Amino acid sequence: MKRRTAIRGRFKGKVAIVTGGSSGIGRAVVEELCKEGASVAFTGISDAGLSTSRELAGAGHDVLFLRGDMAEEGFCREVVESTLRQWDRADYLVNNAFSFAAKGLDATRADWERVLQVGPMAYALMTQLVAEPMKRQGGGAIVNMSSISALAAQPDRWTYNAAKGAVYTLTRCMALDLAPFGIRVNSVSPGWIWTREVDKAAGGDRAKWEPIWGQFHMLERCGEPVECAGPILFLLSDDASFITAADLPIDGGYQGMGSEGLGKASTFAGSV
Repeated sequence: MKRRTAIRGRFKGKVAIVTGGSSGIGRAVVEELCKEGASVAFTGISDAGLSTSRELAGAGHDVLFLRGDMAEEGFCREVVESTLRQWDRADYLVNNAFSFAAKGLDATRADWERVLQVGPMAYALMTQLVAEPMKRQGGGAIVNMSSISALAAQPDRWTYNAAKGAVYTLTRCMALDLAPFGIRVNSVSPGWIWTREVDKAAGGDRAKWEPIWGQFHMLERCGEPVECAGPILFLLSDDASFITAADLPIDGGYQGMGSEGLGKASTFAGSV
């Protein structure tokens, strides 16, 4: 994987909010925004974000970490209010935090409530809260974290996949209603990205599991968090000024493959 090169100063003077920015894709987005000049407020459900905040501040970046649960309306309001108090503006929102509550037939009402509250409901509330300052500023950009799971049936994943599917559709509704105010709303759909959850599923054995899971992708590997950060920053930037209501796959070709997969075991491999 080639390391992306930051476009220095692309977001200088701008302010971004990234939910779930303490680890994984969220942390990569926070780091890349900082490298490109943005001031960033980010959230996390644990104190892990404190070390991220100290590290970035020590490197001269302008950051604000807020610890809390995105399922709580009061905390969502605190995030936006704290951002406005700190910088008096909010140019970008990355709705990234999500609950990986993957349940099927055994899903309880509490499971459903958790994944919906942290996911699409919080995404909607955060968007409502930043819409007003963005309107006053003459526009802004929002990126919602969807998933390949939004468009596919996967075993024992009713809760997670349905919630991601809601994000996929919610993004388009948001984009339509906010377009008159110069606010663009898009989503991204990552494939298997090597984050904490994936590493946990692999039991920490990447050498064993990546070749197996890599077969779901045309590029025959899992992605890295920073490979999601680049496309997200593109959608936030003026380079994407005529893009809204779109979903950008960051999936190594996952969604483009047929049921025969890579075709290596198919008797029709190589035929027309």
